[in-house]
Amino acid sequence: MFDALTDKLTAVFTKLGSHGRLTEKDVDEALREVRLALLEADVNFKVVKDLQARIRARCLGVNILEGLSPAQQVIKIVMDEFVAVLSGRPVDATPEQAQAYETQVQRGLISSSPPPHIIMMVGLQGSGKTTTTAKLALNLRKQGQKALMIAADIYRPAAIEQLTQLGAQLDIPVYSEGTKVKAWDIATHGVQKAKELGINWILIDTAGRLHIDEDMMQEVAEIKNRLKPENILLVVDAMTGQDAVRAAEEFKNKVGVNGLIMTKLDGDARGGAALSIASVTGVPVKFIGVGEKIDALEIFHADRVGQRILGMGDIQTLAEKAQDAFDEKKAKELEKKMKNSTFDLDDFLGQLQQVKKMGSLSQIMDMIPGMGAMAKKMPGGGGDDAQMKKVEAIIYSMTPHERKNSEIIGGSRRKRIAAGSGTTPADVNRLLTQFKQAKDIMKRLQGGKLRIPGMPNMPR
Repeated sequence: MFDALTDKLTAVFTKLGSHGRLTEKDVDEALREVRLALLEADVNFKVVKDLQARIRARCLGVNILEGLSPAQQVIKIVMDEFVAVLSGRPVDATPEQAQAYETQVQRGLISSSPPPHIIMMVGLQGSGKTTTTAKLALNLRKQGQKALMIAADIYRPAAIEQLTQLGAQLDIPVYSEGTKVKAWDIATHGVQKAKELGINWILIDTAGRLHIDEDMMQEVAEIKNRLKPENILLVVDAMTGQDAVRAAEEFKNKVGVNGLIMTKLDGDARGGAALSIASVTGVPVKFIGVGEKIDALEIFHADRVGQRILGMGDIQTLAEKAQDAFDEKKAKELEKKMKNSTFDLDDFLGQLQQVKKMGSLSQIMDMIPGMGAMAKKMPGGGGDDAQMKKVEAIIYSMTPHERKNSEIIGGSRRKRIAAGSGTTPADVNRLLTQFKQAKDIMKRLQGGKLRIPGMPNMPR
């Protein structure tokens, strides 16, 4: 979502890197480019102006930290400001404030009172609120929590049916009373039911509208007054840009939201809405929707997103995704096969499929420092997941014996495999050549014979 902004800022900092000493003129020139980059990313004008003023004051008012170049210092200041805006944490937070913030991020939600903990989901129609309610319930269940969803959108029968179907699909209970009962009564009865079932978390899917209106606000305010939810989460469509900022202000002032969920950040959103809404409302982003799949909801880490905006990657998230995607037992079996040089195309296919669980190739590369920019120079923009599908098709077109012994595949078979997989003989040749090279490297690594310039041989 922040690709364009990342490209612009990277160019600014690269230019600054050529300066031995940072002058006021350098700072102003850099901030002019930063300002343009933020405006092009659809960040609210007032937010850009405030950010620019704070960054300038800090750039000119601090001594260069030991070990950092002037350009690195500016990057650090911009990073600090982005994190402060997105997280609601003060830019000059004390260690105690930083620790409290980190604890809250790891939890994602406020849960200071005894269970059940109530979450009220609010937002405009079309923001993805109902689907996000189910995604959040699934997220909680993965943490070992029991959740119940309440269908309180009495104006849209399709929303009740959608939540009921999602609940059945995920095996998460849904409480509903149709469209004839007042929304606050449905919510109250649902909470009572949750207490009977020993539920930890209650998620109330409230009504959305195509625009803000007084009836809508009164209804959610009444539910809030009756049930005193700890978490009131505003679901915002990142694609709506400045309209989302205005809606967020209304909900903040009239309902009192204390967290944001940004949806559709995997699409063409320019990312400005996240910075704008968090800054204007002073409310932190808690979760982000990163895809249409029901498990495509992530806890939002402002510092990690700040790193990605500045092209610094996100190794922590990548490691967490890898831990979730990869089977430890299979990893040990694979390590043994590599040592014995018995790694085959079936193993390669298995690894490819596990990598796909972590997200698209472009998403993965964006998390590796320096790889995001490199990915854009590759054929297909680095996000060519069609290439991964092509590799799968080629391997599936081989016989089990050929997958185990790829060296036996001759010219005529390569043509038939290409025909069967909808690819070309050149594609098949390329895959087999690359696989052979990979096996050779594995063998040489295990034997300690691989020589890397400037590095000692690996031990046996």
